[in-house]
Order: sequence, then C-alpha cells, then structure tokens
Amino acid sequence: MRLPVIKPDAMTERQQEISARIAGRRGAVRGPFQVWIQSPELCEKVEALGAFCRFESSLPLRLRELSLLIAARHADAQYSWNAHVAKAIEEGIPVAAIEAIAERREPSFDNPADDAFYQFCQELLADNFVSDETFERARQYFGPQGLVDTVGALGNFTMLGMLLNAFQVDLQAGAEPPFPDIRGYERVSDGH
Repeated sequence: MRLPVIKPDAMTERQQEISARIAGRRGAVRGPFQVWIQSPELCEKVEALGAFCRFESSLPLRLRELSLLIAARHADAQYSWNAHVAKAIEEGIPVAAIEAIAERREPSFDNPADDAFYQFCQELLADNFVSDETFERARQYFGPQGLVDTVGALGNFTMLGMLLNAFQVDLQAGAEPPFPDIRGYERVSDGH
C-alpha cells in the first residue's frame, strides 16, 4: 500500500471514532478503509454509502454482488474482486458468467433479470450512457428505485476500485489474481 497504515494510537480522536464504527459494522478496519481513514470525513460518508449499497439497497443481494464484480473488473480492482467473488457465487451468480466477466467476454445468464442488469451496468460503464432499449428492459425488472440504486452502486464501487488502484491496496494474502492482465499487477502482487 502506498500510504502507511495509521496505528490506532496515532489516530486523531475523529479517526478513532470512525474506525470504531467501521470495525463494529464490518469486523475490522481493513483494505480501502485503511486509506480512507486518512480523510475521516470522507471515510465516514464513503463507508455509509458503501454500507447502503452492499447491505440495504433495494436490489437483491446477488445483484449487489454482481454490480461489485462488474465495477471491480471495469476498474481492474483485484482486491475488490477477490473479496467478493465467492459471495457472488454463493448468492447464485453462475461461475461461468463470473469467469466470462473476468476474461472480458460477454457472460451468459439463465435469469433474464440478471442479463438485463448486466447489460445496463456494462453499457453505463463502457459508454457512460444506456440505450433506450436497455434502460426500458432494466426498468421493467427493477423499477425506478432499482435503477437509481444500481447507478449508486456502480458509482460507489467504481470509486472503490479507483482508490484501491491509486493507493495500491494489496491483494489478500494468498489470493490468486483472477485477471493477470491488469496494469501494475506485478507491482501489487509482489508487495511493492
């Protein structure tokens, strides 16, 4: 990681307060939160948005996890991918679809709602826009709130990927990279 981890005894009172809240909700202050805590006010707001996107959104859990993987692959954020791929599989996202996303191939979904969701996310990330056809198809499955929650999740998880990459937040110990073509992978994987 490009920034040193702030030890609890070196934290400001505000950093300690936010760290305690994060640890209470997430079990520990790790990964990206070790960076975000450098800016405690931003950390507090980002953590709240991330908690909403992951735990409270109107989207089914499988699609919250899928949006995380789509954004992680879009940003080449291996830490995020590795932290969530097992959960996505556990929630019913087909392994073959996950492998296709990792390999930048078009995934195939048996569930038409999952396919509509993927197409919406992919168009938005790739083109910064969504076609009328893709928008209407996704709206029929997820409604206005679901689409707003989807865009919020993609924005949050893309920001997460940017942070992980900019600050070279390391892969989890022993985790294999799912996509070795990522720029800078060698630098991150060998601990530099």
